[in-house]
Amino acid sequence: MKTRLFFVVIVIVVFCSWAMPIRDSIKKATWLIGTWENKTSRGSIYETWAKVNDKELFAKSYALKERDTMVFESVLLVEEKGGLFYIPIVTNQNGGQPVRFTLKTISDTTLIFENPQHDFPQIISYTKIDNDRLVAEISGVKNGQQRKQTFPMQRIR
Repeated sequence: MKTRLFFVVIVIVVFCSWAMPIRDSIKKATWLIGTWENKTSRGSIYETWAKVNDKELFAKSYALKERDTMVFESVLLVEEKGGLFYIPIVTNQNGGQPVRFTLKTISDTTLIFENPQHDFPQIISYTKIDNDRLVAEISGVKNGQQRKQTFPMQRIR
């Protein structure tokens, strides 16, 4: 009888921990905070992340051209009831409307978000290499073909 009760309790605990949304998962994403540079043959692209509050981070992706800053994407990383969401707004895409990607995988060094209904990308990920380097990646199917773009970044602030 005790063995059976113990087994039932274990099953309930495992099920509840599996079914509950990840709380405070945004804390595992704070390593993004700062300014990151991706050097390309056409110049550098920057991504700057800042903490808005205990449940939100905000980022902007931009390029510098002479004295002008050209912002082409803003991102809200928000923890809401039900999970962590990556919500980009990309200039000249999706009618300027935000697109919601849901957290699928999280660790101290990896964030993977997914939106299978989005045209491209369907997956957005960030992988921390060390405190000053990360790799951002977008991937999915575009025009019937699997595609992937990788953006190695170096922290500059």
